[in-house]
Amino acid sequence: MKVPLHLVRERRQRLAELLQSRAYLPVQEVCRELRISEATARRDLAALEKEKRIIRTFGGALSDFNSRFASFHERVAKGAAGKRRIAAAACGRVRPGMSCFFDTGTTVYAIAERLARHPAGALQVTTNSLPVAERLGGLPGITLFLLGGEFLPRQSALMGAKARRALALHAIDLAFLSAEGADAEGIWNSQEDIVAFQRALVERARAHAFCIDRAKIGRRAANFLIPWEGVDLLISDAAPGDLDAAGIRLEGSRLLSA
Repeated sequence: MKVPLHLVRERRQRLAELLQSRAYLPVQEVCRELRISEATARRDLAALEKEKRIIRTFGGALSDFNSRFASFHERVAKGAAGKRRIAAAACGRVRPGMSCFFDTGTTVYAIAERLARHPAGALQVTTNSLPVAERLGGLPGITLFLLGGEFLPRQSALMGAKARRALALHAIDLAFLSAEGADAEGIWNSQEDIVAFQRALVERARAHAFCIDRAKIGRRAANFLIPWEGVDLLISDAAPGDLDAAGIRLEGSRLLSA
């Protein structure tokens, strides 16, 4: 039976609204949310893409990321209490004399904030985050290196091939990384150039920790970053039940609860 046109329009509007609120949806989740077949979901996504309302990706779609993604300063206050708990746990892993890398997420920025208030001794800090550089640069005991690269204004970050080449010049004992989602498969992030940089960082650092707040547990983003077997440490304020519900199962040495 043919579905009336007004119902099709209503369904596609609902799909567009879902993408605006969540930024990214895989096809399977579209089917579940709207109770439609995969073929119908793909037709709806194609129609919305033709109207330039969404951007299709392999296996799903995302909203217009650059216009919808909140700026760094807009995101700092979101989930601030959880980020502070993660920061306190993460700082417990920092030792005097270490060379640490801080990436561009607001949860990682919370670690920089805590270190500024509670110094951990002499540290070498490398970052591609302008807010981190501004917060830690010039503080006693901190030697800071800021990587060059293409400036991404909404992330207040430096990315791209030049940033990856600059990264190769630095020795890193411990890298702190952020992400937009984590599920049973592994860790996800929003943009291809961010994922490419983080993969290079994981390869470069002697050890790394992903700092992910509970709001991102059980979620996916547009780009897959790394499977769990490649992750050294997850630091999160998520309850054990939330991790279990998301299918995330890590042995004790690879999970630090905040």
